Amino acid sequence: MRIVTIYRKGKKGRRATSWPNTEQPVESLLPHIPKELRRKELPWLPRVSQGELVRHYTELSRMNYGVDTGLYPLGSCTMKYNPKLHEELARLPGFTELHPLFPEDSVQGVLELLWWLGELLKGIAGMPGVTLQPAAGAHGELTGMLLIKRYFEDKGELEQRKKILLPDSAHGTNPASAAMVGFEVVSVPSNERGTVDLRALEERLGEDVAGIMVTVPNTLGIFERDILHVTEMVHEIGGLCYFDGANLNAFLGRARPGDMGADIFHFNLHKTFSTPHGGGGPGAGPLSVSNRLLPYLPVPQVVRDGSRFTLSYDLPKSIGRIHPFYGNVLVMVKALAYILTLGDVGLREVSAGAVLAANYLRVKLREVYEVPYDGLCKHEFVASTRGLGVRARDVAKRLIDYGFHPPTVYFPLIVEEALMIEPTETETKEMLDAFVEAMWGIAREAKEAAEVLAEAPHTAPVCRLDEVRAAREPVLREERGECDPSYL
Repeated sequence: MRIVTIYRKGKKGRRATSWPNTEQPVESLLPHIPKELRRKELPWLPRVSQGELVRHYTELSRMNYGVDTGLYPLGSCTMKYNPKLHEELARLPGFTELHPLFPEDSVQGVLELLWWLGELLKGIAGMPGVTLQPAAGAHGELTGMLLIKRYFEDKGELEQRKKILLPDSAHGTNPASAAMVGFEVVSVPSNERGTVDLRALEERLGEDVAGIMVTVPNTLGIFERDILHVTEMVHEIGGLCYFDGANLNAFLGRARPGDMGADIFHFNLHKTFSTPHGGGGPGAGPLSVSNRLLPYLPVPQVVRDGSRFTLSYDLPKSIGRIHPFYGNVLVMVKALAYILTLGDVGLREVSAGAVLAANYLRVKLREVYEVPYDGLCKHEFVASTRGLGVRARDVAKRLIDYGFHPPTVYFPLIVEEALMIEPTETETKEMLDAFVEAMWGIAREAKEAAEVLAEAPHTAPVCRLDEVRAAREPVLREERGECDPSYL
């Protein structure tokens, strides 16, 4: 299939719409438009009919792959199917027609919604404070690091507390978030089980450590069985414990970060709580915090005063606002709908389904793929192609020919030729079996006809790209062609 931009379709004189006639000539309107806003030349517009226009974008949509198309086993990202009902709820006029500058008395409904979501998230995390402002997981991480920085500023220890410890199995954005705030990132290696090496952790602890950022479960899909010991060790030297909560669907409704010693925990509403993930957003990454960080939370906070809800700025030590107005509210509408729909029992079923699906695939695929840390996993696991003699990239590209989106590749970095696979809790056994069959087929091809993998994909709209050149010399726009005055 050859991909052609819409500018290469159609003929001169064709148009997809017509403009209403104005009662006044254009020339008489120009004086009302500032000179700097007037066009100096005609716009370059596609010359297509309405039928061509609709077919072009319909064709592009068919090339796209998403969770409505099939299994999307992108490890660490939880690309799962979400109920369409919650999308409809977020489109209700009472939400979509809100303006952030409306007076509080006229937005009591949405303030109550936000308050209830915050209370439920605090209960899920087992922690007393929350902010809904962060727009995504990485934004939550940055907010958490700002809270840690303000905490030690307030204690007069910031000049001393310069380091953030980071296990090598943590999410890739963690070190960037810590570094952006000015902390020095110190890596902590994993042990043979794929969890934090306690001896290495102890060697790195000292009065210069501000805290640790730990992903629970980690990117290998393994729960940190020594997490209570880890948080205790960090607290003993006066540090704080940040939990990356992107993998919450692995233990949702079964364990609480606050009970594990977390001081900060971020939620990914766009991973765990029924809001689409991918396509650039929008997302939401609320934070829950322990008592010691309550004074520093972002403002405003939604506060309940009897039957009335207000936006409170009464936190003198706050880090301030970290998102315009109150965050991505429509994402929060869907998250609250998801939590209320499922209830306590349903939330527990989410984690049960995620763990069951991941372990089912792990056991099936370890027959043909190496699984370096082959023990009970949580929501995801990491396999490797090094025993097959082919690259992880080749397997991923070949999966496209089998009709599946590839898993995450080459992450985490501690596994060579990594395939990071997360089936999520929403896939059926039949879909998981189809994925296993495709992966087995690719493993056979790796041994019998490796060149097929090296040249894959064979059926996709775009063949394998020169990835280095595509990154360094991207073609992001169509070369401008001839303008067609008849369109105007």
